[in-house]
Amino acid sequence: MRTNERLQALGAFIVKEMRHILRDRQTLTILLLLPLAQVVLFGYALRTDVNDIRLAIVDPAPDDATLALRARYTGNGRFRIVATAPTTEALEPLFRRGRADVALVIAPGLAQALAAGTPARLQLITDASNPNTGTTMQTYAGAVIRDWQRGLDGARGGVVIEPQVRMRFNPTLESVNLFVPGLIALVLTLVSAQMTAISLSREKERGTMEILLVSPLRPWQIIVGKVAPYLLLAFANVVTALLAAWVVFHVPFRGSLALLLASSALYALVGLAIGVLVAARTDSQRTAMMASMIGTMLPTTLLSGMIFPIASLPLPLQVMSNLIPARWFIVIVRGIMLKGAGFVHLWQELLVLAVMFLVLLTLAIKSFRARLA
Repeated sequence: MRTNERLQALGAFIVKEMRHILRDRQTLTILLLLPLAQVVLFGYALRTDVNDIRLAIVDPAPDDATLALRARYTGNGRFRIVATAPTTEALEPLFRRGRADVALVIAPGLAQALAAGTPARLQLITDASNPNTGTTMQTYAGAVIRDWQRGLDGARGGVVIEPQVRMRFNPTLESVNLFVPGLIALVLTLVSAQMTAISLSREKERGTMEILLVSPLRPWQIIVGKVAPYLLLAFANVVTALLAAWVVFHVPFRGSLALLLASSALYALVGLAIGVLVAARTDSQRTAMMASMIGTMLPTTLLSGMIFPIASLPLPLQVMSNLIPARWFIVIVRGIMLKGAGFVHLWQELLVLAVMFLVLLTLAIKSFRARLA
């Protein structure tokens, strides 16, 4: 074969491959959108600064000095006061529910202590279940006090303020306490959502789905039969991950094991519903794999608070994170394992996951029936 003929054959083969890619619109769309989605999500999510710090203040005897200090936090821009209470008893439920990140406890008689030149006692309590974010928030909160103290030094002379620092739920700032709960969510997402989507898509691609459909089994029985093993596998993965976290990494476990296992089963059901929905909407294993990765793995890693704080995201992505099931599940896992939170503290997150499961299951069944019709 001559050189020109070889080049022509190569050119024809390249054209054929290009036409094949262009005909597969779903795969082409995913291949074009995946790099863009990665750049945008990583660009916005890879940040360590925290902009929305929820602050609870305990001020048993408000006076001019305490009001001035509270005003410093209000006008700082990084802090949002979510509660003001006269005693520290109000802090525990706020921390366990994840409604407060930092608490400022002001001892009574702050104005009198400043006027008399005696040490003024303040306490900063920070939720350190995320050690990196907790350290950052503690630094920001302490900087406000130091800035306020410098202003007092110029006006009243030597002012002594002794802030005490306390880290809750992870006092040693172990990073493994942050990552293990997030890894549980990631493993469940991989097993339940991705593997279910790939498994059902494989049946459709090989043509064996039609054989199953002419069997005595109904469509919903086929779906249940396909996803039930993955639910059991996901449950086994949760158990092994918890054993590894406790035995190998010594991650504390302060809450109810039964509640954690039930929550994990609910989250796995949400993932299974996502997998069925993806399989119903795609035509090949490759497309299902890429679609499930874009729809589950990337958001779970970047938009769920697994590694990077949600408060550091732009507002549109913060709103979008509410649609990510892992965002709610990670709050549940960290709350149970690190904070000892119970159902009374986490029922809202569990309700969100239950509603997500019902909505996704309904959409998946409708999509599956539409593809079978």
